[in-house]
Amino acid sequence: MVVGDFPIETDTIVIGAGPGGYVAAIRAAQLGQKVTIVEKEHIGGVCLNVGCIPSKALISASHRYEHAKQSEDMGIVSENVTVNFEKVQTWKQSVVQKLTGGVESLLKGNKVEIVKGEAYFNDDHTLRVIKEDSAQTYTFKHAIIATGSRPIELPTFKYSERVLNSTGALNLKEIPKKLVIIGGGVIGIELGTVYANFGTEVTILEGAPDILGNAYEKQMTSIVSRNLKKKGVQVITQALAKGVEEKEDGVVVTYEAKGEQQKLEADYVLVTIGRRPNTDEMGLEQAGVKMTERGVIEIDKQCRTSVSNIFAIGDIVPGPQLAHKASYEGKIAAEAIAGHPSEIDYIGIPAVVFSEPELATVGYTEAQAKEEGLDVVAAKFPYGANGRALALNETDGFVKLVTRKEDGLLIGAQVAGVSASDIISELGLAIEAGMTAEDIAMTIHAHPTLGEITMEASEVALGTPIHILK
Repeated sequence: MVVGDFPIETDTIVIGAGPGGYVAAIRAAQLGQKVTIVEKEHIGGVCLNVGCIPSKALISASHRYEHAKQSEDMGIVSENVTVNFEKVQTWKQSVVQKLTGGVESLLKGNKVEIVKGEAYFNDDHTLRVIKEDSAQTYTFKHAIIATGSRPIELPTFKYSERVLNSTGALNLKEIPKKLVIIGGGVIGIELGTVYANFGTEVTILEGAPDILGNAYEKQMTSIVSRNLKKKGVQVITQALAKGVEEKEDGVVVTYEAKGEQQKLEADYVLVTIGRRPNTDEMGLEQAGVKMTERGVIEIDKQCRTSVSNIFAIGDIVPGPQLAHKASYEGKIAAEAIAGHPSEIDYIGIPAVVFSEPELATVGYTEAQAKEEGLDVVAAKFPYGANGRALALNETDGFVKLVTRKEDGLLIGAQVAGVSASDIISELGLAIEAGMTAEDIAMTIHAHPTLGEITMEASEVALGTPIHILK
């Protein structure tokens, strides 16, 4: 291999080592390609370093603290329960390091060349990787762009020590006494729940009429809203954040609701209004890759861009910004490059909110199915009628199945309740496999488990429920 002024040749170059990029690189290497992966910051990307994994670690820690204080109903009384937040953060970071270290080992074990630096396209077969003190040209047969996204910054809420994005909120060195969150989407609800569990006085400002947008039905979000209220979280909907005044030890946030301007004092304000794709300043125009005005790259069913040898996956392409979607697309792109007939099919991709209780959805909701003109049966079974849920003292929620009336085919499912993030996998598999309500109902589920709720909901869909009245 020649370095310096001479270009290095590779079969497939992957830009970005997040859950889309590293999966694409490993799969491409498994298929016999010579692969180079370029990452400008950390192996594992946003998800492993400052997103999915550290947030779930903090959620888990906050649950432990909350349960330690509030298990009197089960006869468990704890006194003087305290939080060493510095130690919580150290533990969280150890989880991150284990995973990112594991990913790096997997890349090396699959003989993927790891290059640190920023990639800039010269044309559709050449790019330059720029480091602090050097640069290197690479020529490639195929490229997979997996550069992810970054938090959107409001002009009136410039990020600082007191005005935080999700990364800043995950890395606080103290538990705030008061926290204002702008945006009641997934990130805002998850991090708001974390700090409320730790004792922070949390206020969420949401511009829409309800939290969590249109992806989750009102019957699901209302359970989360109720639990947030129990924790003392104030959720103000149809509120417009106007600006922030920073002080030495806090902030004053101005917002408008019901035609009146109000002010909130807090230690910090967290802005979680969405993320924008990282497609700027990398020379995509030089390569001929077409983008929308928002910087989203249009792709075909094999993740191919407007340039036939360049592929794109993850947060930079249309669809929900989900780590598992990016990983799925990464495999499709790698297999397409290898000549396989793989194509994307999003019907079985779940979405999850790690709220209290957890929410999960896959396929059609009842409303979406009806909008498509489908004749469906919506069948619900409550957690409160499940033995395992009662034994866990976690009875909030339900499993809802959306089946086609003509043949019972499962086309969608929603879960609100403890372990919804795990339960949804069985339902996603059922949709992917073309199963009916009868198939699920006739599958023997272990007892007592939360998984039985899916079986019971299937029996409701069939009109033969056993453990609730018809």
